[in-house]
Amino acid sequence: VLFSRSLPPSPLVPSASTTATTTLFTMKIAALLSLLASATAFAPTSQPAARSTELSAWKDETVTGITAPVGFFDPLGLSAGKSDEIMQYYRESELKHGRVAMAACLGWYVTASGVHPAFDSKLSSNPLEAAQQLPFVGWLQFFLGCGAVEWLSEQIKKRPGYVPGDVLGAAYWVDNSDEGWVDYQNKEINNGRLAMLAIVGMYYQTVATGNYGDMIFKH
Repeated sequence: VLFSRSLPPSPLVPSASTTATTTLFTMKIAALLSLLASATAFAPTSQPAARSTELSAWKDETVTGITAPVGFFDPLGLSAGKSDEIMQYYRESELKHGRVAMAACLGWYVTASGVHPAFDSKLSSNPLEAAQQLPFVGWLQFFLGCGAVEWLSEQIKKRPGYVPGDVLGAAYWVDNSDEGWVDYQNKEINNGRLAMLAIVGMYYQTVATGNYGDMIFKH
């Protein structure tokens, strides 16, 4: 489907239709590369035979994120030879990206359903078109809001006993000896991993087919 439409020969002065077709083709390529990059997370690969002592100790002490059926989720071997500090940084990055992806999936379908009260509801229900129609003040609020959250997160990291990703301080009230708390953390990590793949798939679906809403129950 991605390459079913070939690009027409470009004249000396490109027409509007040629420019639009070229732009759509470029977006399809970008979406495909993003999808392939995410899909490699499920590619079967053998774990490196030699793991550092630090990594082994970190895996033994870590009770979250190592769940069935994938077990220790590192198909590309990026953790090989990494220190505890780097592994904690990886975990925090995974949590942050997962949370953003979960929010993005929710926001995508809220917009696609036609619920977008901001700016007099004049924005498109297509999330990609709505992003292009968003005025400068909207993008300014977005970046300032993200910057404020990042700054606050960096300040929270300075407190004693900080646990990666725990910006609300739950670790002060409960620890990983509580099975319910461990189960909650594993659910967040796994849902975040799924959401990261899902938002890429939704983006690709919109670019490749023009269908930005629900496709399962459409017919």
